[in-house]
Amino acid sequence: MVTGKSAAVGRRRSAPTKGDRREQAILDAAEALLEHENVEPMTVETIAKGAGISRASLYFYFGSKHEVLTALVARTVAVLREDALGAAGDTGSAPAETVRDALRRTAKQWREHGLVMRAAVDFGPVVPEIGKLWKDTLDSYAQAMTRVLVRAGIADVKGPAGAAALAGHLCWMTERTFYWASAHPRELRPATETCAQIWLRVIDSAGGTAIS
Repeated sequence: MVTGKSAAVGRRRSAPTKGDRREQAILDAAEALLEHENVEPMTVETIAKGAGISRASLYFYFGSKHEVLTALVARTVAVLREDALGAAGDTGSAPAETVRDALRRTAKQWREHGLVMRAAVDFGPVVPEIGKLWKDTLDSYAQAMTRVLVRAGIADVKGPAGAAALAGHLCWMTERTFYWASAHPRELRPATETCAQIWLRVIDSAGGTAIS
């Protein structure tokens, strides 16, 4: 056991530094500005102003607006990747419940950070780093859900009827649906349920878990 001065040093090192807090403030300011970008285009200057720092200070942490957006997307998709790992490792629940839980968690992220995730989709084709982050996240989710579909009884084989192909296309279908629904908040809940029904019908078709 570490005690005394050593323990205190450990606690100090684990606490966020001033630089960490400033980086988070920059990302928080950028996320807030996304809501108003149609009125006032986001710039390095407006991000810095929102974070309460000078433009020169922002450049100490990020080299451009696109670097800020990339870091913001990375912070947001990190939660999605954790959810994917949770879905892949959730072998104690029925596949249908794992699917429902994964969709609920994904919908929560779209509800709370939809502007960032929509920006990831929109900027992905023109900012390679953002495009890669988004694609890698969807791939991680597809891999996780492949394992869920295999547990449900869908064959782990190559081809359009295999678990990997089905999971991949279902994940991209879900992403497109949430992208649209996040711009129409009242549609997010029913869209989530409809996506769940599609996933569960695929599971049911394999004789896995009954739709509930």
